[in-house]
Amino acid sequence: MLKKNRSQIIQGIFPANLWLGLLIFLDAWIFIWPLVSRIMASEHHGWLLNENWQDLIDTIGLIELPRLALGLGMMIMSIGLLWRARIAWLMSLILLIFALIIDVYTSQGHFGIIIFSVVLFVLLIHNWQVFGRSSFAASSMYTIVSVSWLLFYSVFGTLYLGDQFKPPIEDLTSAFYFSVITMATVGYGDILPIEPTARLFVVSIVIFGITVFATAISALAGPVIGGSLRKFIQKRAVISMRKNHIIICGATPLAMNVVAGLLDRGHHVTAIVQPNITHQYPPHTDVLIGDPTMLDVLKEAGLPDAQYILALKEDDAENAFIVLAAKELVGNSTVKTVSVVNESAHLSKIQRVRPDIIFSPQLLGSEILTRTLAGEVIDGNLISQLFFNKSQKTENLT
Repeated sequence: MLKKNRSQIIQGIFPANLWLGLLIFLDAWIFIWPLVSRIMASEHHGWLLNENWQDLIDTIGLIELPRLALGLGMMIMSIGLLWRARIAWLMSLILLIFALIIDVYTSQGHFGIIIFSVVLFVLLIHNWQVFGRSSFAASSMYTIVSVSWLLFYSVFGTLYLGDQFKPPIEDLTSAFYFSVITMATVGYGDILPIEPTARLFVVSIVIFGITVFATAISALAGPVIGGSLRKFIQKRAVISMRKNHIIICGATPLAMNVVAGLLDRGHHVTAIVQPNITHQYPPHTDVLIGDPTMLDVLKEAGLPDAQYILALKEDDAENAFIVLAAKELVGNSTVKTVSVVNESAHLSKIQRVRPDIIFSPQLLGSEILTRTLAGEVIDGNLISQLFFNKSQKTENLT
């Protein structure tokens, strides 16, 4: 138990997403260090003396360009890991695989970085449950990284193979133009690959372009569509359950206590709360935000299929309007209307709208207290009479 508590304390201080994100960033920095060290040594000043792009890329090193792109992508993904983003976790695994391939190709007998990357890959797999968050920000980050990497690959690959196109591609603008129209699979035909290597390169751009753009669109639209669809399904499921239920109008302490009591007894309850009114209903309560005096709100609450509608607001006039609206919607159906009377002086006015049950906490409390102090008997008949519904059959909410 002590070891378990220590483990939980350590995980609370250093959660897996934190140290994995830092390790991915460290691995990315080590991965691009060979090129960074050359730049820090001012070696890059001589790169600008090359006469064409192919010589420039050869001078830098053809393998250094994808190394730089992968390293920067891993750095960006490390931020997504801090957010526990699932897409960042998946992209980190993919980038690590490509980084391992380059490390194996360029290791020259130095396997330290390879071992470090393999261990990091295993740790990411082991802690997959930590990264379950799906967000629009993380999806946008994935889209930026993937499209930027593809554009980087396409532009510099086109420049390197520039003399294998007709007409030859010799400047950055032409390479960018050709890369974009190829990635988008437009293909105007004004620039054509004429050598086998260039043709295979163009095929790879098309394949990567279709894959990246399709995945990017799904990554961006997925959370939005998925969230909207989930809300729609949940809403339809709630509406389908609004049958043989009890509708409570208001967010007063009385209303919340009645809801709690009904839920404890297994009743299905829908609470209607006025907009901009705070309430303390439990999270699992079916709460509908709207004006209960409006017919469309009562329809959405499923009033025609309800057993009772209780007007339990603090304003007696609003309770009367709720009863009137309910009777207008359902007429003489089996739905019973219940109204609370907060001020005893309003009792006669509430009686005029003829709810099935009228309940006055003031009169009920004062009568029970008076009879208790006087030593009189309090029985069920008295309680029924105090609901002030002598002319009609009293209904019990049990």
